Amino acid sequence: QMMEHAWHNYKRYAWGLNELKPISKQGHSSNLFGNIQGATIVDALDTLYIMEMKEEFKEAKEWVEKNLDFNVNTEISVFEVNIRFVGGLLSAYYLSGEEVFRKKAVELGEKLLPAFNTPTGIPWALLNIKSGIGRNWPWASGGSSILAEFGTLHLEFVHLSHLSGNPVFAEKVMNIRKVLSRLDKPEGLYPNYLNPSSGQWGQHHVSIGGLGDSFYEYLLKAWLMSDKTDEEGKKMYYDAVQAIETHLIRKSSGGLTYIAEWKGGLLEHKMGHLTCFAGGMFALGADGAPDDKTGHHIELGAEIARTCHESYDRTSMKLGPEAFRFDGGVEAIATRQNEKYYILRPEVIETYMYMWRLTHDPKYREWGWEAVEALEKHCRVDGGYSGIRDVYHNHESHDDVQQSFFLSETLKYLYLLFSEDDLLPFEHWVFNTEAHPLPILHKDDENKEENPK
Repeated sequence: QMMEHAWHNYKRYAWGLNELKPISKQGHSSNLFGNIQGATIVDALDTLYIMEMKEEFKEAKEWVEKNLDFNVNTEISVFEVNIRFVGGLLSAYYLSGEEVFRKKAVELGEKLLPAFNTPTGIPWALLNIKSGIGRNWPWASGGSSILAEFGTLHLEFVHLSHLSGNPVFAEKVMNIRKVLSRLDKPEGLYPNYLNPSSGQWGQHHVSIGGLGDSFYEYLLKAWLMSDKTDEEGKKMYYDAVQAIETHLIRKSSGGLTYIAEWKGGLLEHKMGHLTCFAGGMFALGADGAPDDKTGHHIELGAEIARTCHESYDRTSMKLGPEAFRFDGGVEAIATRQNEKYYILRPEVIETYMYMWRLTHDPKYREWGWEAVEALEKHCRVDGGYSGIRDVYHNHESHDDVQQSFFLSETLKYLYLLFSEDDLLPFEHWVFNTEAHPLPILHKDDENKEENPK
């Protein structure tokens, strides 16, 4: 029902535009997609399919066939367009078998290739998909590319090679990995900034939240997606977790485990909502953990899930803030005004879903249901779902954006949390960082198409 409310209002007020403004009942355009349109449609395709909203899936597919156009003179975020558009199209293809999705995914993948034309092959963050000219965010440490952005292309690009028969996509992302393996890592950690011209790290900031997060997720998932043959991805992941445990994971005086941020050797005792995905990641990776550490990784996942649940529970609205702190006598609470907002983010619910699937402890479904009730009470408006400006207030101040990832991730993870485990089982599917399921590539499928249902 939540998906129907979100989708039908998008269709009514913002059809064909990127996102919906549910209060003002009109379209919202984020500069992340330039003037490529239809982010919500492409992001929601697989959710519609999984929820068996057949009519809606059909109208979305027709829109993609007729209107999804990449021949535009526009600068886009390579990372955002990859995870939402390429990822969304790939999943829609693998789930439905409809050729139009494969064709569009490969066409878009080709448009992203010029981003890799740098001295090191580490791609630019921003790319004009008509001219092929790339650049980095002006605020990123001395012209650097961002770890989470260039580290979150691997799954999609491997699948683009698989579906197109063109090895170039996989080669580009394997090269990123080569560059990273060669570099010295301070304390075994990966800084968030890497200069694509010099191949050297920028500022030594390390985060498992924004700017770093999905790089680590994709190391683990590259190994899982390769049917556990990508030994290099596996080793890089478990080595990174070891360094994270040593240098970033701390326990508060109240007994909450959290992941701090590292700035040139000093810890900042704050954790972002984005970092909350890591509970699910640790649990998902527990099975392959070295020297009988499986139980330890599951435990770590459970601890992070509990901390993130506390960040929700300690607000008036029972929705978590963008970031929360463990210093100056507070625990799991946002202390700065610019960290008190909630933009319909999925990461905490994502971790509940993984923890539920891997432990079947009923509290994860209870916590997920608390989030559903809070979303319905505070974020649902006549025209869809809106983010909130301050989760500690008693009265909602809505931000008037229904993010495309609300349909792609938040609602999909909730649906999976309350579904049977055989819906998109982990032995067949790996989720990209936008919750788009991609099939595990078995060695014997190298040359043939597969369509696991």
